[in-house]
Amino acid sequence: MTKPLAGLFKARQKEAVEPALYARGMRLCGEHLAARDAGSAPPQVRLTQAIGVFAASLGSPSADPFDALLQVGERALEAGGERELVLALGVAETSAMIRQRSKGAWRLRGLALDGLGRGHEALECYARYTALLNGGAPAPEVARRTDTLRRRRACLDAALALFPEAGAPLRELLDQPDTTTAVVAPRFAAYVRARVAEHGLGDPSVRRLLDLYGGYRRLVERPAIPDPAPGGSTPIGVGGLRALVAGRTVCLVANAGDVAGSALGAEIDRYDLVVRCDAFRIRAGGTGERTGLHAVSLRGDTPWEGPAWTQRAGVRLVFGDPAADWRRATRQRLVPGAQEHVGDASLRRPLSDPALLGEDGWGPAPTTAFTVLRLLDFLDASPRLDLIGFTLPGRLRPKEAEWVMDRATHVDDSKMRIALR
Repeated sequence: MTKPLAGLFKARQKEAVEPALYARGMRLCGEHLAARDAGSAPPQVRLTQAIGVFAASLGSPSADPFDALLQVGERALEAGGERELVLALGVAETSAMIRQRSKGAWRLRGLALDGLGRGHEALECYARYTALLNGGAPAPEVARRTDTLRRRRACLDAALALFPEAGAPLRELLDQPDTTTAVVAPRFAAYVRARVAEHGLGDPSVRRLLDLYGGYRRLVERPAIPDPAPGGSTPIGVGGLRALVAGRTVCLVANAGDVAGSALGAEIDRYDLVVRCDAFRIRAGGTGERTGLHAVSLRGDTPWEGPAWTQRAGVRLVFGDPAADWRRATRQRLVPGAQEHVGDASLRRPLSDPALLGEDGWGPAPTTAFTVLRLLDFLDASPRLDLIGFTLPGRLRPKEAEWVMDRATHVDDSKMRIALR
């Protein structure tokens, strides 16, 4: 009788504990909803609906509250903001306490930790999830993220091995199990800048370091769950953008009344690639009608909610930092069919990213026009790069305008044109 009685006792214990854990899950959901700003974006709506389903399941004998609780975590993960990731982690931890061998709970916990930048802990959860599969294949996103996190660490190890003495403090930081990407990434960037300043770009070890840093940044920018390309748009990185502009004449058009009131429209449309910025307006006779590339900067406080980008463009580049908020805003504000190509995360901060320009002297909020201009100039793939409507003061910040005029090869005030090639 001992074993049956022991089993019965454990079953009674579980029945007593589960309501308290489900109540914990409900409290986490309530706290999240109380702290969240009102939002009608589809991921937020689906999260709210999932919380409602979970709440209803707690009072329904025929419903399984465990599955409903996991769905809350999945929807929070899909929403992607920091508060949502914290909710997903809390839900995953609660689910793992209810059912310690739940593959779904350990997978969710790993992805939530991964999204919060806690890669070391995420790998441990991915390993626990994989062990529960008993030899089965892990979910594609888990296999992908496990590979990404390991490759990221390999980039860091190889980079620090190039300059062992200088890299010692950063290696100590990496060896701390609770270190996050948010802490490591800026320290790694500072390490790279210091080595470039100390040894110069001609040093083979510095060039290798920059290659490793670029690889690391690309791996950091990969989301835990890949975003579907909106409406058939093709994501492009630095190489893809260079290929699209190579050999083409380019003009950057100012959002200014004197351009709209001019008669330059036909001349602007004769360029192979017309670049416009932010909330531009079209007046065909003055501004031209074509938009080959639209660049927009995410300004102000996150989460950068705002109107959708409905203007038709061949390429849309969205500038912003940090990565998680950039990804969320881009996912919510892109309109299917409004663009053929979308700049990926490697292009979201070209001025300050050491893997691209690595220039920190332009202030906290450079103009969108200068950001895209500096990127196109850096790519050095266009035989002609002109600015239309930037000859008057105030269109660029003073330091930006000084940079432009220092590199201008010709200025035509009658056509408001500055040529850089």
